[in-house]
Amino acid sequence: MNHIQLGSSDLHVTPICLGTMTFGEQVDEATAHAILSRSLERGVNFIDTAEMYAVPARAETCGATETFIGNWFAKHPGARDKLVLATKVAGPSRGMPWIREGSGMTAADIVAACEGSLSRLRTDVIDLYQIHWPERHVPAFGMLYYDPSKEKSATSIHEQLEALAGLVKAGKVRHIGLSNETPYGVHEFVRLAEQHGLPRVATVQNPYCLINRTFENALDETCHRLGVSLLAYSPLGFGLLTGKYDVTGIDGPDAPQGRMAKFDSMKKQRWGRPDALAATRRYSALAREHGLTPAQLALAFCYTKWQVASTIIGVTSVAQLDEDLDAWGTTLSPEVLAAIDAIRWDIRDPAL
Repeated sequence: MNHIQLGSSDLHVTPICLGTMTFGEQVDEATAHAILSRSLERGVNFIDTAEMYAVPARAETCGATETFIGNWFAKHPGARDKLVLATKVAGPSRGMPWIREGSGMTAADIVAACEGSLSRLRTDVIDLYQIHWPERHVPAFGMLYYDPSKEKSATSIHEQLEALAGLVKAGKVRHIGLSNETPYGVHEFVRLAEQHGLPRVATVQNPYCLINRTFENALDETCHRLGVSLLAYSPLGFGLLTGKYDVTGIDGPDAPQGRMAKFDSMKKQRWGRPDALAATRRYSALAREHGLTPAQLALAFCYTKWQVASTIIGVTSVAQLDEDLDAWGTTLSPEVLAAIDAIRWDIRDPAL
């Protein structure tokens, strides 16, 4: 895998990134360490985490994922220097008061969160520090529409950038990024950075997969023209696009014990919508018609799209990791790509 430059930064990463939100909930520490070691062994130089992980978010597991990674670094001297390490500061708590008090995300919150991540990760610097979701109200995580009446922003984008700039100046963060952002948000962060000489965002980490291609509705143009790289998360749609729920559904007594079947909170989210499962069944059938597994189709879609700089894969075992990495190099014919677009036309982004 050739390395990809993220935005205009000096970060060069593999086009596959190891996502770690399963560590600490679905994945115990020994297995997490085995996955991290195998990922590095296979040449992946990019890992992503967040202060709020593991997922589903609980007070008892908040920060556990970063702690697992930090413990792995301590056991493997030299590993940290081989990796581009990304983590995220949580936005307003969204019903998670254990992350921080209040409903906002102040400049002080950003600094305190970074210090906490540095400590848990046992590192002196974070290569890519991202805002996990906007401080302002936005339609995200399954919300369809922007509603101005819900706006409660208390910390301007300029203030957020200044806080991040302080971390960069102090040598605690190398580059910054966004997540779950909108075209407006990306434009504002870039505009204000250029206007005031503050750090420029290198990346945006948003969902992108066969059942959620909303990135292609204007945000792709924004990022292309502004030189901001997409880190695509949930390429397998929380496991739906592996095909494992095609027969049983996510509620059946014989449903595989993936996160969608295991956690009731997941079933209530965008990935648990009936239309999302209906669409994945059609993509699975398409894959099999062309001699591919559903996972190969879904991953190849992300791996080969011009919009994607690096695809974030989340796994619960070394075997799953190897399967996802082995899908690299799979190509999709024009016929298959046309069929994918036809399915999308019928069932438009059911997991947006």
